[in-house]
Amino acid sequence: MATSSPSESAKPLYGFVRFSDLSGKAFAMRTQRVQFENREGHLLTGRMVTPADRHPHNFVLFAHCFTCNKNLSALRNIGNALAREGFGVLRFDFTGLGESDGDFGDTNFSGNVEDLEDAARYLEAEYGAPSLLVGHSLGGAAVLFAAARLPFVRAVAVICAPANPEHVTRLLRSKVPEIEKEGKARVMIGGREFTI
Repeated sequence: MATSSPSESAKPLYGFVRFSDLSGKAFAMRTQRVQFENREGHLLTGRMVTPADRHPHNFVLFAHCFTCNKNLSALRNIGNALAREGFGVLRFDFTGLGESDGDFGDTNFSGNVEDLEDAARYLEAEYGAPSLLVGHSLGGAAVLFAAARLPFVRAVAVICAPANPEHVTRLLRSKVPEIEKEGKARVMIGGREFTI
């Protein structure tokens, strides 16, 4: 479910922002604060960035790492560069992070994949289906899983995502026996605890 009216403390929904690229050339983009419900009923918050001078030729869904949020400067910069090239880009906060509702401590990898699917369905209904998924770190791993479930996705790009399961296993090594016995465990990644 999409919402279009901000809370009293929220920033304006629409804005035109002027940026300069690395060469110093100025360009304008339209930014919009968006909110949508995930399948658990949590209100997730995102930023939709589009070119100011034309309709996007394709839409991108951008997933941050699991200990970051949509406002990480690298994600903003990449999203802005994509908008400059004519893409519409949705960055959003996973459940319990940034401006999104829910408790991050109650989330897991599967839930983040589901958040991506819900964000893609929102984007499809309100703007246009995303043809490109981009993910950073473990968000990159999540977009790989989500892409297989979204028939309209034509490309996936990952940034610093785990290249093989051994990388993630090293982060979880002390919890593997508990995961094998209980089916889940609380782990620390990037200074935050969550369930695997």
